[in-house]
Amino acid sequence: MKLLITGLGGTLAPRLAEAAAAVGMSVHGWDRKHIPTEDADAANEWLAAERFNAIAHLAMGSPEWSALLSAHAAERALPFVFTSTVMVFEAPGPHAPDAERTGTSGYGRYKAACEDAVLAANPQASLVRIGWQIDAERPGNNMLQALDDWQAKEGCVAASTAWLPACSFMPDTVQALLPLLREPRPGTFHLDSNAEEAHSFDRVVAALKKCFAREHWQLKVHEDYRHDQRLIGGSLSLPPLSARLPFA
Repeated sequence: MKLLITGLGGTLAPRLAEAAAAVGMSVHGWDRKHIPTEDADAANEWLAAERFNAIAHLAMGSPEWSALLSAHAAERALPFVFTSTVMVFEAPGPHAPDAERTGTSGYGRYKAACEDAVLAANPQASLVRIGWQIDAERPGNNMLQALDDWQAKEGCVAASTAWLPACSFMPDTVQALLPLLREPRPGTFHLDSNAEEAHSFDRVVAALKKCFAREHWQLKVHEDYRHDQRLIGGSLSLPPLSARLPFA
């Protein structure tokens, strides 16, 4: 199986590539220097020549690029997975797949525009919303690395008791994505290991501190930020956070 994964220079896509290769898929990336994403003719010519069997679109890029990839998959009845974000929501959750998107941040609006472009081009696409990812090693938008950075820059890790974050471990996320790449499965899916257990952010931070030997973290608990960010519902599920973290 020949798989295109965009975003291999990012955070989650390399983990998906590792997992896909481990089950025998031939993984390929998109070289923007060779094929600019805004050059639709060159992109379509390259995609047609490569004859991919499935596409996972995890990269940052324009809604037009998302639509082009999604349309290519639709024309050939290929599995197409697009990863979006909990940031398309801003109103208090928990958020079901069919909940109104209320995000007002630039990133949230951008991802909502990509969602619309993907589904307009390909109603059979799999649209997967995820929360903050956790990994022991990966750089980028990784919760563990972010907390290390907070401690280094601020001298503490501030964590609200009133924030219920959407989050999961990267290995669990990629294992949920893999089946969607084997055959087309239309729909909007939510992946959140905190969906049912509803751990507050301060408890997640404390458990990460213990699990990953971050004794130097100075946990500063507060309740200034109040938000239920959880992603619930849908036909996919992840192991709960308690399967990986030692909650007291």
